[in-house]
Amino acid sequence: MKALRLLTATALTAATTFSASAGDRRFAFSYEADTAPAGSHEFEQSVTWKGRKGENHDFSEFTFREEFEFGLTDRLQLGIYLFDWQSLNGTMNDGTSFKDTGIELIYNLSDPTTDFIGSALYGEVVWGQDIFKLEGKVLLQKNVGKWMFAYNTILEAKWEGDDYEEENGAWENTFGVSYQINPSISVGVEALHEVEFEGWEESSEHFFWVGPNLSYRKKDWFIVVAPLFQVTDVDGEPDFVTRTVMGFHF
Repeated sequence: MKALRLLTATALTAATTFSASAGDRRFAFSYEADTAPAGSHEFEQSVTWKGRKGENHDFSEFTFREEFEFGLTDRLQLGIYLFDWQSLNGTMNDGTSFKDTGIELIYNLSDPTTDFIGSALYGEVVWGQDIFKLEGKVLLQKNVGKWMFAYNTILEAKWEGDDYEEENGAWENTFGVSYQINPSISVGVEALHEVEFEGWEESSEHFFWVGPNLSYRKKDWFIVVAPLFQVTDVDGEPDFVTRTVMGFHF
């Protein structure tokens, strides 16, 4: 009986640890299966930097996204992309410009702590002056004590150009592991895989990036940073990809 009480207390402590920080992202490239509670609101600012492509050491791309997230129900979360901005250097199209806007929906299917595995479905629509994109994801997550594991598989279809005549696709996979050092700080590793399909016919090489992860959270805000490094040798893809996400609850 004493052992049973101890086991129950341990399980409740683990569940409380993770549920108390639901909505605070631990990963920059992977989405977690948890969704925001009903009636909650959050603003997120993300910055993604891509640097150096092969011999082009001057290449640099910054993408900025401002997003509001709303907990519609305890299982359904809505995200609205206010603005996506892009700044390029070392290309033929150097400069800063508005890129696109969009919406996302995440529906939670199972809990990552109490169920065998946490899962959610993700859908996204993005549109801009010369781009229209549809994206679907399956989000998996498992919490084990102070450890959190996340995996996303992603299928993307996009149409680009003045008349959206360029049709391409991509298949991506992300994986993340995070360890909670204390209630405020977590560290881990993230990995990103991508393969592109030009015209949905010819596939590109497979690209992989891997790197460390650090997240910090307080009562009403959080920040997560993940610098990734290309471990494949593809000149047409950036050697470095770094993403920073900061969120504020209100």
